[in-house]
Amino acid sequence: MAPIRNITILGGGTSGWMAAAVLVRAFKPGLCTVRLIESEDIGIVGVGEATLPQVRDFNTFLGLDEPEFMRATNATFKLGIEFRGWGMSGSYHHPFGVHGQSAGGIPFHQLWLRARTFMDPGPIEDYSFPIRLARESRFDFPIEDPKSIRSTYAYAYHFDAVLYARYLRQWCEARGVQRIEGKVTGVNQNPETGFVETLTLENGETVGGDLFIDCSGFRAVIAGQTLNSGWEDWTPWLPCDRALAVPTERTEDLTPYTRATAREAGWTWRIPLQHRTGNGYVFSSRFTTEDRAREVLLGALDARAQAEPRLLRFQAGRRTASWTKNVIALGLASGFLEPLESTSIYLSQIALTFLMRLMPDARFDPALADEFNRLIDIEYERVRDFLILHYHANTGSSGPLWDYVRSMDVPDSLKAKMEMFRHRGHVPHYKDGLFSPASWIAVFMGQDVTPQAYDRQADALSQEALTRYLKDLKRKIDTNLAVLPSHADFVAGHCFDPKAAEAAHV
Repeated sequence: MAPIRNITILGGGTSGWMAAAVLVRAFKPGLCTVRLIESEDIGIVGVGEATLPQVRDFNTFLGLDEPEFMRATNATFKLGIEFRGWGMSGSYHHPFGVHGQSAGGIPFHQLWLRARTFMDPGPIEDYSFPIRLARESRFDFPIEDPKSIRSTYAYAYHFDAVLYARYLRQWCEARGVQRIEGKVTGVNQNPETGFVETLTLENGETVGGDLFIDCSGFRAVIAGQTLNSGWEDWTPWLPCDRALAVPTERTEDLTPYTRATAREAGWTWRIPLQHRTGNGYVFSSRFTTEDRAREVLLGALDARAQAEPRLLRFQAGRRTASWTKNVIALGLASGFLEPLESTSIYLSQIALTFLMRLMPDARFDPALADEFNRLIDIEYERVRDFLILHYHANTGSSGPLWDYVRSMDVPDSLKAKMEMFRHRGHVPHYKDGLFSPASWIAVFMGQDVTPQAYDRQADALSQEALTRYLKDLKRKIDTNLAVLPSHADFVAGHCFDPKAAEAAHV
């Protein structure tokens, strides 16, 4: 059994350098050579500035120092996403945490649903510590005591994706990853097996490898253009196919959450960093023009633009096989799902986790590729269904796009989830991967998908006991919130970059 000795990554950017970092961290020096080919002349997409809490596991695996990493990438903390214009209430939060705390094993939202049958408990978001924390623009690290309300959340980061890739590059090169500057002009396959043997660069140099990781973005130079790995188009469910991105000056309002605001033909994002704010408009060219989208985006900014909006074109979907022969497609070469739930970096991260678990030897057992592709399919389809839910269940916006998505036929897997929730508020439970029950509850509740009844387990508490429980929960949240610092002060004390302060004029 011959082990893999040479791995070649095509493409830098976030996914390419994440792959290099995982490989150089996992393999002992001398066991495997990791090379990365990229060209300074080819830009990176670099708009994946909002992350999920799982990115902390990635950084921990590498042993990154959090304050150093945050200073290097001008990062801020993220407690979740605020959605504006997606539900009838005007605004709701998808937190990285739960609503309330369960009692006697009974999920909190079931208790809240029952309370509504005999009292007005107020909005369910009032019982979520991370949502209240986000709304008040405060931040502190969660604590480990499971009895504490301050243990009911996690956090992620907003960061400059270009700086993150640069930071990982420095980290990788210091540990032996060889970076090769150049453009690939040819992919050379074994004439009998079709396996990729070498890549030819513009200067005539060839770079070989046992395993190739295609991080060449939407071009998918190896997986798509050479191996013709199929593409499954999800545009009928996710019709947005363009994005305009523009940075603005930082504002005083350093919110610890991403904001996603529904617009006439899509939605805009707002991501606060230490030195600037990232903004963008994801829209469908079927329902608006690029000129109108630019007008909508610029009209929505809350600070002066630092550049002209940059246009990105994409198609929602995925490769039908992310692992083909000895090539693994990663990042945008593997698939694309719009950044409504900040899943781009996560999908690269989880693919790398699966790769390390299923790392082949030189025989490339097809069973490993089959299992890898099966796991990737599950991840992509879960994210797809979750994103479709936001559009299909939108009750807060009007216009041709929203009329279309509300009436479209959605995947059976999503129909089943929605019916299950409408019946008695039950939500899917996964052992691994995205998304947790708390995430589904947040979006269902926020977008007015209302259960017809509650789980009868909630009857275990008397009306008097449940009333006291809710009152005590609110008191605990108020008491704990009052002693926590603002997000801006916390960033200033933990990881502030003086250069970012100079750039932001703060």
